[in-house]
Amino acid sequence: MTHEEHHAAKTLGIGKAIAVLTSGGDAQGMNAAVRAVVRVGIFTGARVFFVHEGYQGLVDGGEHIREATWESVSMMLQLGGTVIGSARCKDFREREGRLRAAHNLVKRGITNLCVIGGDGSLTGADTFRSEWSDLLNDLQKNGKITAEEAKKSSFLNIVGLVGSIDNDFCGTDMTIGTDSALHRIVEIVDAITTTAQSHQRTFVLEVMGRHCGYLALVTSLSCGADWVFIPECPPDDDWEEHLCRRLSETRTRGSRLNIIIVAEGAIDKNGKPITSEDIKNLVVKRLGYDTRVTVLGHVQRGGTPSAFDRILGSRMGVEAVMALLEGTPDTPACVVSLSGNQAVRLPLMECVQVTKDVTKAMDEKRFDEAMKLRGRSFMNNWEVYKLLAHVRPPVSKGGLHTVAVMNVGAPAAGMNAAVRSTVRIGLIQGNRVLVVHDGFEGLAKGQIEEAGWSYVGGWTGQGGSKLGTKRTLPKKNLEQISANITKFNIQGLVIIGGFEAYTGGLELMEGRKLFDELCIPFVVIPATVSNNVPGSDFSIGADTALNTICTTCDRIKQSAAGTKRRVFIIETMGGYCGYLATMAGLAAGADAAYIFEEPFTIRDLQANVEHLVQKMKTTVKRGLVLRNEKCNENYTTDFIFNLYSEEGKGIFDSRKNVLGHMQQGGSPTPFDRNFATKMGAKAMNWMSGKIKESYRNGRIFANTPDSGCVLGMRKRALVFQPVTELKDQTDFEHRIPKEQWWLKLRPILKILAKYEIDLDTSDHAHLEHISRKRSGEAAV
Repeated sequence: MTHEEHHAAKTLGIGKAIAVLTSGGDAQGMNAAVRAVVRVGIFTGARVFFVHEGYQGLVDGGEHIREATWESVSMMLQLGGTVIGSARCKDFREREGRLRAAHNLVKRGITNLCVIGGDGSLTGADTFRSEWSDLLNDLQKNGKITAEEAKKSSFLNIVGLVGSIDNDFCGTDMTIGTDSALHRIVEIVDAITTTAQSHQRTFVLEVMGRHCGYLALVTSLSCGADWVFIPECPPDDDWEEHLCRRLSETRTRGSRLNIIIVAEGAIDKNGKPITSEDIKNLVVKRLGYDTRVTVLGHVQRGGTPSAFDRILGSRMGVEAVMALLEGTPDTPACVVSLSGNQAVRLPLMECVQVTKDVTKAMDEKRFDEAMKLRGRSFMNNWEVYKLLAHVRPPVSKGGLHTVAVMNVGAPAAGMNAAVRSTVRIGLIQGNRVLVVHDGFEGLAKGQIEEAGWSYVGGWTGQGGSKLGTKRTLPKKNLEQISANITKFNIQGLVIIGGFEAYTGGLELMEGRKLFDELCIPFVVIPATVSNNVPGSDFSIGADTALNTICTTCDRIKQSAAGTKRRVFIIETMGGYCGYLATMAGLAAGADAAYIFEEPFTIRDLQANVEHLVQKMKTTVKRGLVLRNEKCNENYTTDFIFNLYSEEGKGIFDSRKNVLGHMQQGGSPTPFDRNFATKMGAKAMNWMSGKIKESYRNGRIFANTPDSGCVLGMRKRALVFQPVTELKDQTDFEHRIPKEQWWLKLRPILKILAKYEIDLDTSDHAHLEHISRKRSGEAAV
């Protein structure tokens, strides 16, 4: 990036003013977005204003519109809801109200508006923009503003960020607040599961989503529910029979609980509501089961935002400021959204239109159409749910092919969910599925057993690895492994694990030259908290670890709020990979995150200490510094702690925390459960195809590079990549991929911590069109 470009980012906002407001229903993560808009706005030289109480504050003006400072957004990252308030506003719907709002903005010289809210709020913003010049003419005519003022504010830029727990906005994979709402729901489902099992009960849970079934659908995937009711896909006419049969079947298979998830907007084929009470009465009447209804209500909106939502809000906030400051009278109002892993800008009204099309399709009972309009991600979820829930497990023994599943490396939350879906999809396809205990070591020792449908019951929500996992690589045991492949007639291998799973795969590839038995298809599903497996942007378990670190940092910051002037140095896991330290730094608002990928010197450490000394002079008297465990062998956590303690004498005192293995534990987050479930299903479908392809003369022989793959999420799609092709992309000494997408987020971390650095604007989102987005690949 040239010096000129850098200079441009720093001066882009000079002489400009931005107002930020939150409108409509609140959503966790809105505060992260507000904080990012304020800080990045100030970073670019712009003045930034809070608008309190949404559009109502815009109309009322006065004290409701206040200038924001850097410190005014401190400590809000971890708060749920919206600190600047939100309100439903009748006045803004009338032109008279919009006229007052325009007057308030012009008087303050504000011509850039960032609106964080749902589709209603964003539509309002667009109307406001299209009327802008008419409103200014009126104000000038009535002598409310001068010709000079009208000229200065001749056009209004608008950027929207979608904050809505329903994830009901078309054009964006995830809206701010959705992931946190899932966290709340899944915590409750986990809690209910234990009481339901104690009493053999059926629970009907009603979740939010008047017009959109996303929360209900992902919840049912994340907790292995027996049935889900969503507005987009009403059940068949004889659903009552079907539901009761399903419930009694799972009972006879030995399950002690039934969970049914209902979206509040659930309907039947004729558009008649299906309520949670209706379902309860049906189950009691027909089956006589002890049945309870729990309506989750506003709990789902509450609580601390998840790490995902904080990072999402922060990334979108940065992008929103850039989009506003680069806006011209010709660029349409846009929405900043996330597609897979990339920030994209989409024309606001195109998104609103498609969102309205969904409602229209549902009103007209064109349900298939509504499903398609929801996008690929929604469809994928529905397909996997149908596979796992709506099929009776095959009765026949024997099976078509034999596939084995194993865990390799260190434990990661979500491994069990991946095993469960792999096993069940395998059984549904008519295969015999074996589970291997203790990784490659167990494969060599023959610790292998057959898994039936109930074997993996209730595994989705369990942390760690129930099969047992070891770091042992296969190379030294290839002979015994080959013998067991023959003995157990294994025709395909699903390896769920971290960097060792990947290197183990490479060793199996090498071993094919020596042992014919190893010529069977295998697939590696990345599962490790370190997120360091080549070929995938995300690994199962990393999201759970990130949330653990985040919660801990929140508590530590809170403890520091009581004692003035304290700096905490926290060591995170990750091996040489700086993913956890960087992302947790973004999510917890760290002052610095030391990682191996970005070498640092004693001068950098000095600059960080100096930065904290300056910070202690402000109202924010605490610091948070993260250090990845292997970022530098000489500058250890103790060294950094001692350095900070010495240099901070008389100004701040330091404390250190090594988080350790709690980062690998805990119940998996909704993201990890859902991701793992989809990865398992996708891997098993691929496996069946590969086995059929490699069938020669009554046996399996797979010797092509594409018969040994890593299944990874790349930008927007799940893709299978031969392990041998990923070799060039790997730094084996440090066990990390040579290129890592999240390194581009590091400048954001530094800007939000008030460092004077270069913001590389060369890699940011350009306006896309939503129609293209839908035909393209969507994220998981």
